[in-house]
Amino acid sequence: MLKKIPTQQVRLGMYLHGMEGSWLSHPFWKTKFVLADPNDVKALKASGVPFCWIDASQGLDVDSPADTGVSLKPSAPAEPPAASAAAAAPSAPQAPALISAESRPELSTAPASMGEELERAAQVVNKSKQAVISLFGEARLGKAVDAEQCLPLVEEVANSVARNPSALISLARLKTKDDYTYMHSVAVCALMVSLSRQMGLDEAATREAGLAGLLHDVGKMAMPMDVLNKPGALTDDEFAIMRGHPTRGYEMLLEGTAVPESALDVALHHHEKMDGTGYPSKLAGENITLLSRMGAVCDVYDAITSNRPYKTAWDPASSLARMAQWKGHFDPLVFQAFVKSVGIYPVGTLVKLQSGRLAVVLDQNTTALTAPRVRVFYSTKSQMPIPTQVLDLSSPSAGDRIVGREDPATWGFQRLDDLWQQA
Repeated sequence: MLKKIPTQQVRLGMYLHGMEGSWLSHPFWKTKFVLADPNDVKALKASGVPFCWIDASQGLDVDSPADTGVSLKPSAPAEPPAASAAAAAPSAPQAPALISAESRPELSTAPASMGEELERAAQVVNKSKQAVISLFGEARLGKAVDAEQCLPLVEEVANSVARNPSALISLARLKTKDDYTYMHSVAVCALMVSLSRQMGLDEAATREAGLAGLLHDVGKMAMPMDVLNKPGALTDDEFAIMRGHPTRGYEMLLEGTAVPESALDVALHHHEKMDGTGYPSKLAGENITLLSRMGAVCDVYDAITSNRPYKTAWDPASSLARMAQWKGHFDPLVFQAFVKSVGIYPVGTLVKLQSGRLAVVLDQNTTALTAPRVRVFYSTKSQMPIPTQVLDLSSPSAGDRIVGREDPATWGFQRLDDLWQQA
């Protein structure tokens, strides 16, 4: 039975069904779970959420004695309340999930290696792509965006990034030209979450950043399809049309439901530049909000490292090097944090070792950014492939180190992504 209670009455053993207010003010990424951790109860009471809904059929009631024997493990979902019960205690509004609870991967955020996380990240990427296609398709048809529907999607992306930031971010980079618009939104969501944590933002701000990244390009759904998907370079007139997508995105989100101010701002200002030469408002420096400065970096990085209808992707490390040279474009402190979040040598980067061997980066060592895990596969001395070997360059036993990055095109390597996906 569902019951609405003041938040200060919640206690261990209760089954939390829902919380009043915007989900951005909630202390948890998830709802509908048994309160089994005293820290969760403490966080909920300190959150400012005024009322909660509990399900007494799956956990303790307000008047239940503490030793009722109710299991702290979530039971099977209860049957929907009858109409009379619903009238007496209407359930808290629950927006339809873009990724249903039944189809979600496990919510553990324990650290995982690249190899351990790749399979789970692939599931999240595939589901996210379909969810964003549906979300953007509805936006193109004029349906208002409901930000609360995006919560499960942001949650899944954030959990994967927490387990291993490189896995989902690297997989999302492997988008095709046809699905660029949709997967770009998923990738920027993940990059924003990773960057937020690198910059020390709390979880509420992190989820806002992820949501803003997910929705930042929704205005492209108001652009003509022949311009949006044009395989060649845009004409000046076509580019002028595309420059309207931030304003249209802002207008579309303004008409939406539960869209926070931060997401509106990032949609409108992710193409601003620190020197004031961006668009649509030519804002400069501190007049651009922190999340929009973050969004600008994440948006550009994913764009230039992805295959697009009119451009072949640049490799990750050279993309960072080029971005570093664009004076006046990015906030230097935000960009520095971004490099730390993706790595000086991001996953998939081709590097040359002191030994003369070539290797592809598999994963980061967070305590040694210049010494990632790599897979050695080619000798520059013999100009021949060699048996592959995985090296952790941060280990003294590796006996090798990176002396520079290499351009895969120079060597004619076409399938580097296959090497790091075997991580």
